[in-house]
Amino acid sequence: MEINLRYGFNKYSLRKKNINAASDTAAHNTDLINLVETGEISPSRALQLWIDKEKIPVNNNAKDVSESVQLQSSIDTVLKELDELIGLDTIKVLVKELQAFITIQRHRTKQQLLTQPLVLHMIFKGNPGTGKTTVARVIGKLLNELEVLPKGHMIEVERADLVGEYIGHTAQRTREHVKKALGGILFIDEAYSLARGGEKDFGKEAIDVLVKAMEDHKDDFILILAGYKDEMEWFLLTNPGLRSRLPIHMEFPDYTVEELLSIADLMLELRQYTMSDSAREELKRIITKQCLLGHQHGGNARLVRNVIEKAIRRQAVRLIKKDELSREDLLNIRIDDLLEAVEDGD
Repeated sequence: MEINLRYGFNKYSLRKKNINAASDTAAHNTDLINLVETGEISPSRALQLWIDKEKIPVNNNAKDVSESVQLQSSIDTVLKELDELIGLDTIKVLVKELQAFITIQRHRTKQQLLTQPLVLHMIFKGNPGTGKTTVARVIGKLLNELEVLPKGHMIEVERADLVGEYIGHTAQRTREHVKKALGGILFIDEAYSLARGGEKDFGKEAIDVLVKAMEDHKDDFILILAGYKDEMEWFLLTNPGLRSRLPIHMEFPDYTVEELLSIADLMLELRQYTMSDSAREELKRIITKQCLLGHQHGGNARLVRNVIEKAIRRQAVRLIKKDELSREDLLNIRIDDLLEAVEDGD
């Protein structure tokens, strides 16, 4: 290997001399060879230093292909996580459109074609428990893999985190949260509450800071404002600068009864519990009743999670009284556990 390196450096130096290369090329190559021979650097490191010095054009196709394959694999992993979410079909389509748009814009840039600006601030509209926070986290991961966001983390806040108690306090707190979100996503739930106090309310100060931050840090973070559909429509009218700066709107539909039952099954499976047939029928009845009443306050997946978690606690209270417990006892959620959980929630 040392002979090959010496031969390669010297051969290249002779060719460079024939085209009037810099006079220190041979000395540079000799120094590299000596460092390899004394074991101070590896042959591969010497070769890289030699390439850097000589500005040798190297064929990076294999490296580019490898990196491209790895990138696509990472993107596919995030998209798989999105696909595994129950329901949300329209949201999945929109997220994949977003991924395709960003990728094609990058290809257009490489071909020196005109591109559209990547303004990715978003509005999420929907009732509680429809997956808004979960999807926001997935988008953060996806945009990180697409190299749009260097971190892809999410800072989740609400009005109480942003609005202060005196003049100037709100602006300071809001800027601090924007700073924490740089490189990722700032997610504000029930964002419309920032505008509910009127002109003299400090919430307006937070909105003004956010509008300015979207301009000052337009490539450094993504703002997602979330809340009920009608309230978010009203909120956008309270500040003329909001709608133009938040071009991506995603509407999260309520889950169907069957989708909520599937969510319940998944929650139990992840926690290593099972549910008797009679308990599942009772859960279906509870969910159906809730769907008829409407999802607006505490419904959807949030309702299912609350019922399941309470049923697990009720099961624990029932089992603690037994002297001996079988594996089946520990696994099974019975109808009485579920009924007591619903009674606790009334």
